[in-house]
Amino acid sequence: MIRHTVAFRLRHPARSEQERDFLIAARALAGIPGVERFEQLRQTSPKNDFAFGFSMEFADQAAYDGYNEHPVHVAFVADRWAAEVEDFLELDYEPIG
Repeated sequence: MIRHTVAFRLRHPARSEQERDFLIAARALAGIPGVERFEQLRQTSPKNDFAFGFSMEFADQAAYDGYNEHPVHVAFVADRWAAEVEDFLELDYEPIG
């Protein structure tokens, strides 16, 4: 199992229409084959500057690779992510043991 997470900050004002539209558009990622347990998260801690997080799981590397290459993901990154995300940190984990 691979847990894919990304913490990010948008270029849009907090609670704006643009922010809402971005988060709605990102829900399309949940429908990509192989994506499990998709979540959108809002930061509650003042310990970092990232306002949001996405988290999802994949059964294996093949499912994760399929997600990365899927046209919906590729288009979202090109059309929305690259233009609207100010900064991000991506982390991919496998359970230990």
